Amino acid sequence: MDPRIHAVRKDVADVALADRVFAPHYALPLLHSGLEAVTPMRAAPAHDATAVSELLGGEGFAVVDASGDWAWGFSSHDGYVGYVPADLLGPVVASTHMVTQPAALLFADRSIKAPVLARLPWGVRLAATGDDGSFLETAEGFVHHRHLSAIGAIEPDYVAAAARLAGAPYRWGGRSGDGIDCSGLVQQALALAGIEAPRDSDLQQGLGTAIAAGAPLRRGDLVFLPGHVGIMADDTHMLHANAFWMRVVTEPLADILARQPEGGGITALRRL
Repeated sequence: MDPRIHAVRKDVADVALADRVFAPHYALPLLHSGLEAVTPMRAAPAHDATAVSELLGGEGFAVVDASGDWAWGFSSHDGYVGYVPADLLGPVVASTHMVTQPAALLFADRSIKAPVLARLPWGVRLAATGDDGSFLETAEGFVHHRHLSAIGAIEPDYVAAAARLAGAPYRWGGRSGDGIDCSGLVQQALALAGIEAPRDSDLQQGLGTAIAAGAPLRRGDLVFLPGHVGIMADDTHMLHANAFWMRVVTEPLADILARQPEGGGITALRRL
């Protein structure tokens, strides 16, 4: 079983896997929500361990095991497994809206002149009410409605959605407007179009249908390179979060291919 998407360790496993894997102990996952705007999910229970993904504010996290200061489990939206600090998890939040701009500001009142209490990056989920045509109210403050979308609202143009994050910094394991990686950008953009996508680029190669090598590309096609993925903005340019520019950019696919080391190049092409 792929340990990235199956919560199984030598000592414990998700009880849902009991018919497929042996473990000394099985646990029923307990659902929580992320309390912080961005919480790294790590490969091991240590703050200096590699970040494998991120849990964003209001997203669900199913705890399979908690030991000391760390909780181990998986994100409820994609099943991705990792460790998060236990004190950054709280009760399940019935979110109604999500930040769908690079960032939103949390104001102390229904006014753009009110003090700013926090910056909420793309992807944070909120329980918000009382839309007066400008601001919605949350338990912590007020957010302008132009920075939010209702949970479940569908944006048919996922390329345009991804393009809103142009300039966002590259961050390994990132999924938010404060920092995002290549597969995180694809996953988040497709989610706004109502398309569920796995967390990592190799897993995303199962999306859509294959495009024959050499066939013309078009807007929205997914292009895969070793350890990397991007979205075609048109027939010749790719939109991607990348460590070369250290941000989300759109550039000629030919330039990206020219930077590939010997033996690199396109590994898969998929059309949704």
